[in-house]
Amino acid sequence: MSEDGDDDTGPVAVSSPGDEDGNGDDRYAFWADEVADAVEARSPTEPVVIKGGISPSGVPHLGNVNEITRGYFVAEVLRDRGWTVRQVFTTDDRDPLRKLPRKLADLDGNIVDLGDVDAGALGRNLGHAYTDIPDPFGCCDSYGAHFSALIGASADLLGVPIDVVSTTELYESGRFDDVVEHVLANRDRAREVLGQYQDKVDADYAPFNPVCGSCGKITETVTGVDIDARTVAYRCTDIEAGERTIEGCGHEGEATFREGKLPWRFEWPAQWDVLGVDFEPFGKDHAEGSWPSGVDIAENVLGTDPPEPMVYEWFTLDDEPFSSSEGNVVLVHDVLETLEPEVLRFFFAKDPNRARDFSVERLDQLVDEFDRAERLYYDEETGTDDETRRADRVYPYLFDLDDVPDDALAAGDVTVDPAAFDHDDPDHRRQRRTFLDETFTDRVRLPYTFAAVLGMFDDEAARLEAARAQNHVTDADPDWAVTDAFERVALASEWATRTDNEYNYSVQRGSAPAVDVDDETAAALDELAGFVADGADGEAIQGEIYETAKRHGLDVGDFFAAGYRLFFDDDEGPQLGYFLAKLDREFVVDRLRRER
Repeated sequence: MSEDGDDDTGPVAVSSPGDEDGNGDDRYAFWADEVADAVEARSPTEPVVIKGGISPSGVPHLGNVNEITRGYFVAEVLRDRGWTVRQVFTTDDRDPLRKLPRKLADLDGNIVDLGDVDAGALGRNLGHAYTDIPDPFGCCDSYGAHFSALIGASADLLGVPIDVVSTTELYESGRFDDVVEHVLANRDRAREVLGQYQDKVDADYAPFNPVCGSCGKITETVTGVDIDARTVAYRCTDIEAGERTIEGCGHEGEATFREGKLPWRFEWPAQWDVLGVDFEPFGKDHAEGSWPSGVDIAENVLGTDPPEPMVYEWFTLDDEPFSSSEGNVVLVHDVLETLEPEVLRFFFAKDPNRARDFSVERLDQLVDEFDRAERLYYDEETGTDDETRRADRVYPYLFDLDDVPDDALAAGDVTVDPAAFDHDDPDHRRQRRTFLDETFTDRVRLPYTFAAVLGMFDDEAARLEAARAQNHVTDADPDWAVTDAFERVALASEWATRTDNEYNYSVQRGSAPAVDVDDETAAALDELAGFVADGADGEAIQGEIYETAKRHGLDVGDFFAAGYRLFFDDDEGPQLGYFLAKLDREFVVDRLRRER
């Protein structure tokens, strides 16, 4: 939502079945079920409308997608209950640009600095509506349209069907005319209600912000209202933008209801009314500000009912707050170069009441958690009753037909085109669930860190050989499942590269590097090979490397370097013992003996 903003209309307090380690006995295993109950209790008409929204202040980052995905899970639960659902996402693009963002993103999701685009297009247009500002990339009709396209693309990448709604279009099309008229016709009551939440609401205040016909900026000084003509008179005055002032031009003119906007605290409940919103999730910043005032304005100015709300906790990016304007962001486009879409959906399916950190450094832990939930769903692993209940309930909502190869869909006799999947079509939903519960049981998952290890190998045949040697791939696995499994190698390799972690090396597996060692080092390597051949974990191998070097009177650093040269053709690398334990034992033993 674009700005910060008790009774029975307070945000729904979503209960959960305890923590995600499975400690609790509440009714529902998935928070979206409880929210769906609350929506159904309103006796909505179809389609049920679920909404989210954002102001285009910078890069539409992963934190903004929180609102889209939270709404999506509730939508999916309602669809399973037989409801037709429309999910909309408003871009509040008639808001004025109040400061320059530090980062922007092109339509491919590449984050760029202002210096890489036409920053002047923004700098010359402070105070103008986002849809009146030229696109600094030159590819869309406006900066606002560019931002909206990115929001839509983010949802598409996650398989979430949303209608992106421009508030500028709502005004210009006349869909807001009646609600603007109602607010201005009842401006005494509007002032009275707003004054409980906002300072500087004087007797002359009129809740409308015209677009100046001279300079094009949004102004806040209305000097007269003509309800019958649906116009306001105004004077273009300064607007405050944080610690700076955007100067008005002083022009006095007249604007229609379509040539301006409602202030935020009125615009949000106006959206509920015009779009017929039944449910809207939002961040905790709105729970104590915008939401209470929105409810008050809806009920006591507009005479309408607010939607069912749900507050979600924010999450951080590597322990720092997401900030579109400050540039601490990551886009869905970026994340999906390191994770499968179903894993990212899994992150958003977690309890909305808990603050979380999205750690790029620790993506392997998130993937491991997802993989375990998947195994619980397919009864391939045992867990607590609550863990199993949660996996059974949540996992089907993480899956999209577009996530798997076409050969897999053919094997499952899926006739619906994933690109044309209709979430409200019962047959489409049935085919998806049948495929998930039948054909997809033959899927193959490579552990994420093992996939990163495979990414270190210099040829695909070596990768397959290693996966077979570790029994991650077998002769019984369908070809489509093996193909799908190896897609994770590229993702994990990209993660290793971006974080420059212990997997960001290349293993010389196809042919052994030419490494000359003296007799004592050769004897030590042979002895280490025997230790590995007997079976040992990474910690044991790491310790044995030290002990073997000492027994043979070798410098420990030199002995490690000999190992690095054998496997990486380099003098350094990751913690050698732990790394060797991740490889197939036969290859490691042969390489230590310089046999291949």
